[in-house]
Amino acid sequence: MPAVDKHKQPEHEHRIPTRAFTSKSAAGLVVGLALVALFAVVRVLAPSTPENFGLPNAARDFATLSISVVVESLPFVFLGIVLSIAVQVWLPEGMLLRRLPRSPVLRRLVLSLLGMLLPVCECGNVPLARGLVVKGLTVAESMTFLFAAPILNPVTIVTTAQAFGWNNGILVSRVLGGFFIANLVGWIYSRHPRPGELLTTRFQETCNLADHDGGAGRVQRSVQMFSQETRAMMPALFIGAGMAGLIQVAVSREVLVALGSNPVWSVLALMLLAFVVAICSNVDAFFILSFGATFMPGGIVAFLVFGPMIDVKMLALMRTTFTAKTLLQLSLLVALCAAVLGLAVNYGH
Repeated sequence: MPAVDKHKQPEHEHRIPTRAFTSKSAAGLVVGLALVALFAVVRVLAPSTPENFGLPNAARDFATLSISVVVESLPFVFLGIVLSIAVQVWLPEGMLLRRLPRSPVLRRLVLSLLGMLLPVCECGNVPLARGLVVKGLTVAESMTFLFAAPILNPVTIVTTAQAFGWNNGILVSRVLGGFFIANLVGWIYSRHPRPGELLTTRFQETCNLADHDGGAGRVQRSVQMFSQETRAMMPALFIGAGMAGLIQVAVSREVLVALGSNPVWSVLALMLLAFVVAICSNVDAFFILSFGATFMPGGIVAFLVFGPMIDVKMLALMRTTFTAKTLLQLSLLVALCAAVLGLAVNYGH
């Protein structure tokens, strides 16, 4: 039984009818698909000439950027859902939990390294983290995995090494910084007296339904869970992609580049850029490499650490699991840690 059930209300007060839950999820999926269709139509039909005060070009850029975020993220979201199903349905009961250390600190340390075995970017880690909570991990342990995995997965480490090598300590700072921040977040939230309050009512309902699956076969449960997680993730992904595209059209990159030579503003500017562009952690090192001649190393490190943990796309995806208050707290905490890390790198050189 998930750890969040320690403080749950009686089932008759807490449980939402399955039909209502499905209807709301299906409506969200329809809205998300409609948004993607709108992006595509605007991208195809908008004229290429800068008429009407530049609106057509802005619309085309918005559609292109939004679709690119969806296309880049979608395979990893599906992979994360599949891995989540494998953990919840196909692993022997208690297999994962029995092999974790009993000490809470050591458990979180091990879970933060689990990303080395799973080459999934941050998008796919959200459904996987949800599955780990359903399987029995605490909320704090799932947070530790969620924030560490996209930085410590082997693809991210290799691409960062190829982009920057050992120059300016960027690779080491990213790996160690991500590991430390994830475990700090896990430790802080492990001290929360009522961890169930960190989760949305709908996700708590998902945990409850998982406890009462009615003895369905594994294949049937896998299909049901894939449908349920897809309905939960897709609208969030589409909305997050739209927000990322809109912000990128509205925010001038020339302004960000102008701030690159200052040790403080270079960190803050690239953290803002990471939040806006919402690029996958597996390739973000190559994206930011082009800024290497303009921005100081601490800014690059802050970008590479903050982006995989908190960006507009990730916030939309995590909203399926965590309350808005929790996400605000997480965003401020991770932003503060990433800024301190970036400033330490800048002033240490």
